[in-house]
Amino acid sequence: MEVSGSSTPPGACLVSSVPLPVHGRVFRALAIAEACSWAGLLIGMFVKYVVVHDEIGVQIFGPIHGGLFVAYIVAAVVVARPLGWDRRTLLLALGASIPPLFTLWFERWALRTGRLGRAVPAV
Repeated sequence: MEVSGSSTPPGACLVSSVPLPVHGRVFRALAIAEACSWAGLLIGMFVKYVVVHDEIGVQIFGPIHGGLFVAYIVAAVVVARPLGWDRRTLLLALGASIPPLFTLWFERWALRTGRLGRAVPAV
């Protein structure tokens, strides 16, 4: 079955081939990295406090997460103006840095709604 004369299967995501601007790409990469470092830190804390009482995971992921957290905050403030974010969007981005993995949610929402440079059509 064809959709609008194309060979795209039904339900496929029709993502534009136009790349995100550099501000959007950098912010997106930092949001994903910050969420991954949160996951690593949470696993490290689980190992430290529940499994073997070894601090190695926290010693490794603690500083990594701290650095990525600060980089994410700085990036959110820096890219807000070039990406045309209003105050509400910036506050949402900053607030998303606090709960574990919320930067991933914010990044997906910002990409879908065009706040990283272009909108991605819903599936």
